[in-house]
Amino acid sequence: MRIPSLVVISLVVLIGGPAVAQQPAPWQDGLVDHLSGTWKVEGQVLGHDARHEVQADWVLNHQFLRIHEKTAATAPKTERPYEATWFLGYDPVSEKYVLHLMDIYGARYSETLGWGWQDGNQIKFVFEYPDGPFHTTFRWNPESGTWQWLMEQKGKDGKWAPFAELKLTKSTSP
Repeated sequence: MRIPSLVVISLVVLIGGPAVAQQPAPWQDGLVDHLSGTWKVEGQVLGHDARHEVQADWVLNHQFLRIHEKTAATAPKTERPYEATWFLGYDPVSEKYVLHLMDIYGARYSETLGWGWQDGNQIKFVFEYPDGPFHTTFRWNPESGTWQWLMEQKGKDGKWAPFAELKLTKSTSP
């Protein structure tokens, strides 16, 4: 028995059509746009001085801001080296920001996706790590053109403790 060509073509279109995702328009976010660029990072991580550099640029059809963070070349030799890549995006269906961290500590801490929401000039993220919840807040200061990154973790005793407080200042070097 022969199947008419029109039926075969219709089946291919109906079955194959939904499997092809439509590429979304580039994501635009006035607050996150301020984070794009090169930054000098200074502050405290677990009570120790930290000097990092950040390069943030739009990637993947402007769907994510890729944030590359590493210990500054000018940091003292006593500072523990660190490097991470963050992907900051927005899910319009759930109306939440997403933040995926990959760093030198490996996949165990990269399996957790941070969810966040905007509150004025800041975005607050919650990560539910295997060893407990963690908060990261990106706060934009339009008057000085700087960012503040605040991080805190919940200890086994149930109390929140500072993890890091960092200030990002636009870098004047390329």
